[in-house]
Amino acid sequence: MTTPNTIEVEGTIVTILPGTMFRVELDEGQHQVLAHISGKMRKHFVRLTCGDRVKLEMSPHDLTKARILYRLDRPSQDHRPARRSQRFRRGGRKP
Repeated sequence: MTTPNTIEVEGTIVTILPGTMFRVELDEGQHQVLAHISGKMRKHFVRLTCGDRVKLEMSPHDLTKARILYRLDRPSQDHRPARRSQRFRRGGRKP
């Protein structure tokens, strides 16, 4: 839930920095902001990679920093989750 005096924009992750920080390029132009993930994303272990489209929340007082609210949909053929091999499943046959 966003507060009424915030700005919501969309952008693309350019660089992954230490400490769950990201450099995000905004869609409106050549501006880049320093962003961190929101608490709900951290709680649900949402993984972000370079090139992901995200929705950001920015304060009108400091337009150089932002909070990542959502990861927008990825193209389905590019990023599929890796399948686990049969050998490591619980309760399955052992080699």
